Amino acid sequence: MSDSDMKSMPALFVGHGNPMLTLSDNPFTRAWRALGETLPRPRAILAISAHWYLPGIRVTAMAQPRTIHDFGGFPKELFQVEYPAPGNPELAREIVAALAPWPVSLDQRWGLDHGTWSVLRHLFPSAQIPVLQLSLDRTLSPENHYRLGERLAALREAGLLILGSGNVVHNLAGYAWHDPSASPPAWAVAFEDWVRDQLLNDAAGLTGYRALGETAALAAPSPDHYLPLLYLAALRKPGEALEFPVDGFEGGTMSMLSAVIGR
Repeated sequence: MSDSDMKSMPALFVGHGNPMLTLSDNPFTRAWRALGETLPRPRAILAISAHWYLPGIRVTAMAQPRTIHDFGGFPKELFQVEYPAPGNPELAREIVAALAPWPVSLDQRWGLDHGTWSVLRHLFPSAQIPVLQLSLDRTLSPENHYRLGERLAALREAGLLILGSGNVVHNLAGYAWHDPSASPPAWAVAFEDWVRDQLLNDAAGLTGYRALGETAALAAPSPDHYLPLLYLAALRKPGEALEFPVDGFEGGTMSMLSAVIGR
């Protein structure tokens, strides 16, 4: 199929939550599976995960990315999970070209971290669709991450499903590890409500989240889990449908909000 024959693909932001959701059957994972069943089959998936956060912009360029178990203190069963999706080195070079003049390196060392595979294992359980990851450059401002997202728009027209994976609210210091159903504090609800409103009415305004002061400092004490949202925000076309297929909180201080455009 040529690029001209392809329909513009949806784009997603998924709140990935606790890695144990990989093995769970609960309302969040069932919602991910239901979402995956409604998505068209993409040529490939480009994931932007909170867990590849380092200086510089990189894209995975290996033929067979490894499954990275980038966590500790979880049951052995979780470390045995594999997501054997192929990569696509040729497509990695296309992504480098699409992001020009931003300097992007082809990476042969990373793979798929749990921000990517813990979600894809539910969305696309067969692991047959090629998956690449794009790093989050920690030296860039939120405004520049948004601009990078804008540069990815053409890839949707070429059959790529773009997946941002993080959490709108991600405060592990306050997370109720022994009570996943704990109620969220008022500041967490307020921040998530603000994000919803911005996505619907002023997506570019999401780059100014730090202006919310203490609320933002509590909701996003580090930017890594928030920044993937900016890529989805930047990709939305004027008037394009925006849905929130998954919501709720886990452990009180982790928002599971997901958003999809163009479905």
